[in-house]
Amino acid sequence: MSDPGGGLEDDGVEDSPNSGVSTYVAKGGEDVAARAPRSRYRRALTFWRSPSDQPWWARPTLLAITTLATLSYAWGISNFALEPFYAGAVRSMGANWKDFFYGAVDPAGTVTLDKLPGAFWVQALFVRVFGFHFWSVALPQVIAGALTILVLYRVVRLIAGPGAAFVAALIVAASPITALLNRGNVSDSMLVLLTVLAADATLRATISGRRRTLLLAALWVGLAFQTKMVQAWVIVPALLATYLVASPQDLRRRVRDALAAAVVIVIVSLSWITVVALIPGHDRPFVDGTTDNSPFVQVFVYNGWARVGVHLGVGETSLTEQPFERVAIDEGTFFGTRRIGASFNRLLVGPLGRDDAWLLPVSALSGIALLMERRKRPPGDLIRAGVILWGGWLVILWAFFSFGEYVNSYYTAALTPAVAALGAMGLGACWRHRTASVLARVLLLFAVPLTTLYAALLIPNRANVATWLLPVAGVLCAIAEGALFLSMVPRWRERVNGAVAIALAAASMLLVPAVTTGVVVAQGLGFFSTPYQSASVTYGTTTGPEIFQSGGAKFSALFDQVPAGHILQVVDSSYVAASLIMLSGREFLPIGGLTGSNPTPSLRTLQRLVDTGQVNLFLVPIDPGGSDPRILWVRAHCAMVSTYPEGRGVTFGVYSCVPS
Repeated sequence: MSDPGGGLEDDGVEDSPNSGVSTYVAKGGEDVAARAPRSRYRRALTFWRSPSDQPWWARPTLLAITTLATLSYAWGISNFALEPFYAGAVRSMGANWKDFFYGAVDPAGTVTLDKLPGAFWVQALFVRVFGFHFWSVALPQVIAGALTILVLYRVVRLIAGPGAAFVAALIVAASPITALLNRGNVSDSMLVLLTVLAADATLRATISGRRRTLLLAALWVGLAFQTKMVQAWVIVPALLATYLVASPQDLRRRVRDALAAAVVIVIVSLSWITVVALIPGHDRPFVDGTTDNSPFVQVFVYNGWARVGVHLGVGETSLTEQPFERVAIDEGTFFGTRRIGASFNRLLVGPLGRDDAWLLPVSALSGIALLMERRKRPPGDLIRAGVILWGGWLVILWAFFSFGEYVNSYYTAALTPAVAALGAMGLGACWRHRTASVLARVLLLFAVPLTTLYAALLIPNRANVATWLLPVAGVLCAIAEGALFLSMVPRWRERVNGAVAIALAAASMLLVPAVTTGVVVAQGLGFFSTPYQSASVTYGTTTGPEIFQSGGAKFSALFDQVPAGHILQVVDSSYVAASLIMLSGREFLPIGGLTGSNPTPSLRTLQRLVDTGQVNLFLVPIDPGGSDPRILWVRAHCAMVSTYPEGRGVTFGVYSCVPS
């Protein structure tokens, strides 16, 4: 098999290392190599021009789409509503290399995050360079989102050409969930980028048969594991199946390569948790989410089996005692999508449907149709390899998100690359074969109204755009259908511009999600939000956190007179402590980690801190009070100074403790 991916190494931008010497010999000694730096400089100035193997419009339009998407991700970045638990940890990590390595929540390094720190390493490096600002924490996600569009374009172009790649990039840029995800500080932005890089390397390895390229894909998967743990492994069957089915190597070589890739994935994935597990517990922060201080339990039990409702090893994980979580569980008042139960249509309707489901039906039909159409092709057929990769990706993640115990809305952004790639490949194939295949014509004419109608049904009646957007979408759909139909009729084919017809079809299919993305950006929504949510939910996911963050300067000024390194308060749960650390950068010692129930610090440690005068203020919940012996001891032995009704059904008390 030839290697169509070979030209992707330089993409027409950089000469190969030996090109200067070859040209020198060919021209009888003219020193072309001496002019290479100047040539590279000129190429850098014309980076926007398409390479010779692509249409003139390919790179300019790709850069335009990526620029618009980046602006949508970064709009209002100076005060994004961040997840305070992660932002507080990143502030601690950005100030201390030991906290950086372990992903410690508090500056004193007593407890880690309840996740692996991979994505937060990137954020902490930005904080270390630029200082702690809300924008410096959010900027890595904006960059990751933009890079994902560029890499996905490269992958789809490799399979189906620049036209389909352009449509795939457009779908990702127009998807509301992509904008929501990248407007925040969660690790999924980096996860999506790394897994798309793994898909890119896998397809290039499939084309060339090079083991080292497949091992590069394995490296990307291992790094993705450092950002979101087991979720990164979910797509591995699709990656390896693609290589095993479509690589030009003999079967024995393919199996050996796949096994080598699996070994690399395991080694890179488990590297950090193995190192941490080998370090004595008293020399490092306590691993959150566990009762036995084991990073393996954190990853594979607390963040693994428990996330799909299988409660193996539950005694080794810390159960929920954090007050906000207890109230939300008791009253069913979760903000976002955690209250949506598992079901086969969980991702197709309601808030999750408005996130990412606009093109799911068309993408699924595209995958099925392409697989049937290419079933008799040789093993190395690229289109079929692409369907195996993206179709496997879509099916596995669909099941993972549909039947997991709960799903935050931003999780589903991981589906978008597969949805975009399959949809673009299917539409491109139908357009190419519209004159020769009745099935292609039927599917193409069916896809436009199906997508437009489904998008219209997903928009709630209360949405302020419904009154004008739905009629406009209907009219545009009718025009696009007419243009497509006429472009397929032999008598009219010469008079109807095919490019205009397919452009109208794409505009009809993407109008509603693109407008929805604009609404998301205009309202300043972020990763915990969903499109067209109610005002009360928006207050919980966006407005409330932004108000809290806006008081950071005044809050931090309260502690300017307190010596550095002093424990300002002991606070129930890392969630509450991290919020205060995010605003001040000072030490608020958390009790019990994120859930409030892990065993660090012990009651004896708290008593010692009080007796030695290192701590005298505690912030602990009064209602609901809970049964944690550490909280009960504070309430029984310390004097209440004031109460603080937090506003989400939780009341805190400030207690002053004196040495016994």
